[in-house]
Amino acid sequence: MTAVDFRIPELDTDRLRMRLPRPDDFDAYAEFLASERSTHVGGPHPRDESFRILSAIIGQWWLRGYGSWLVADRDTDAPLGIVGILRPPGWPEPEIGWSVFESAEGMGIAHEAALAARRFAYGTLGWNRIVSLIAPGNARSAALARRLGCVEEGEFNHGTHGPLTVWVHPCPENAGARRTPPGGRNDG
Repeated sequence: MTAVDFRIPELDTDRLRMRLPRPDDFDAYAEFLASERSTHVGGPHPRDESFRILSAIIGQWWLRGYGSWLVADRDTDAPLGIVGILRPPGWPEPEIGWSVFESAEGMGIAHEAALAARRFAYGTLGWNRIVSLIAPGNARSAALARRLGCVEEGEFNHGTHGPLTVWVHPCPENAGARRTPPGGRNDG
């Protein structure tokens, strides 16, 4: 059997490396998904289901051409969270989502990584719109959306996750004539 060579674009920020998850990241991700911290992403989840979810994160890159990155410390490569662009079935349009592991809480990791993901969506993918969908009661994510300059646009009712607030990310001035994300809205 031959190994599959699968690569995604890596992003570097001042403190972070955003890369494809690797097998040695699984324990940190499974620990996050088993904790109460994962409530707003459908958790807690048992370890075997965590493997399936991590595999889906990787697979979305293959299926959609964009996805989420494992966020790691740039110096130590320690896993800190998952941040990126996702659009699972039933989602109204692509969104920037973030989950930070407990060890990275309160350090600005989600903010730094979400900004990098947004630059990728607008710059590399050439989109003119991206949102974040946030569950009511997730005050920390709503505060981060505000800090990112997002504006509340309404509510989306998902069959499994229930009502989610739609937060629209600001679009760079020069992105107005660019293409709308696949399956996304065309507001322009």
